[in-house]
Amino acid sequence: MTAPRPQHAPLLQFPVVDDCLQVGGVPLTRLAQRVGQTPFYAYDRGALTARVAELRRHLPADVHLHYAMKANPMPAVVQHMAALVDGIDVASGGELRVALDTPMNPLHISFAGPGKSDVDLACAIAAGIVLNLESEGETERAARIGDRLGITPRVNVRVNPDFELKSSGMKMGGGPKQFGVDAERVPALLRRIGELGLDFHGFHIFSGSQNLKAAALHEAHEKTFALALRLAQDAPRAPRILNIGGGFGIPYFPGEERLDLAAVGTNLHAVMEDVRPRLQGAQVVIELGRYLVGEAGVYVCRIVDRKESRGSVYLVTDGGLHHHLSASGNFGQVIRKNYPVVIGNRVQGGEREKASVVGPLCTPLDVLADGMDLARAQPGDLVAVLQSGAYGVSASPAGFLSHPAAPEVLV
Repeated sequence: MTAPRPQHAPLLQFPVVDDCLQVGGVPLTRLAQRVGQTPFYAYDRGALTARVAELRRHLPADVHLHYAMKANPMPAVVQHMAALVDGIDVASGGELRVALDTPMNPLHISFAGPGKSDVDLACAIAAGIVLNLESEGETERAARIGDRLGITPRVNVRVNPDFELKSSGMKMGGGPKQFGVDAERVPALLRRIGELGLDFHGFHIFSGSQNLKAAALHEAHEKTFALALRLAQDAPRAPRILNIGGGFGIPYFPGEERLDLAAVGTNLHAVMEDVRPRLQGAQVVIELGRYLVGEAGVYVCRIVDRKESRGSVYLVTDGGLHHHLSASGNFGQVIRKNYPVVIGNRVQGGEREKASVVGPLCTPLDVLADGMDLARAQPGDLVAVLQSGAYGVSASPAGFLSHPAAPEVLV
């Protein structure tokens, strides 16, 4: 007996009315008319707001929530998120300018990244945000620039922990990394920060991303707090901030199950109950990007041709990997997996078929869905790639083969 094929986790953030996907309460067909072209990205502000509210319900009340805007730096999205969260993390000078255009207090904006230029450092110091220092060299440069500007830099130390977040999509700690200062080197750096007279705020400890296992996050939180408390003994003053990173994942591929946020919250309550008396009032921060915005976005393109080749059906669209690299398989990953994809104006559809959705680019890598069960579609129908609110436009090679860019809208 053949085992059933793994299915995508239920995706309920976009309702379906009259067999048409709704984004922000607008039918996808109407939204395409409103945008005036395909392809495009659309983000549902109601879904963004609901995700933050869900986190607030489950996480300890004294945990601050920061938005890692590298996940989606669209200015309208950042403005919307700034009204919902407690802080913003940026990863470039360009992102910093967008963050500073929001009402967010600069003291609640942090800047991470291993290659900050002197210009980046000077702009950040002048703005009064908190620098996450990634190395001893960056610390010395920040101090010199602060002296030149006559401004004392506000700094965290980004720590490369001596552990990793198990079962995470990307390992950000444990072993040699380009991110942060190795945990065993941090005490010496803390002493140097004191000698330089920098305004020490605390630690940023990020061990991994895209994790769907509550137990793995629980273990990482325990180890993160233990490491921070140990390092704090060498700090020039008691930490005011402890950023424990994020790592919360969303389900992209068949067989993946949604993160049990209630279990994450329960576990974090228990950990903080134990360590809170030893934190000496330090503000605990969870920094999330993908988990906040990933499920609130959809990439929409239009079928321009339907063709059959030796028994296989291909739906050729006006969009593809140049707009949505991750959905295409990141330029040929070893085992390509399908994002959740639907025919947006025929979601359930009466007649079904196995079909592949491909883009207009002259490369066999331009595939948005490979042999998926879809409603039977024709030219003019809309293809919707879900789970597309994070690392879409800004993480794709928009100039590849010189096709037009995809606009973004917040609905």
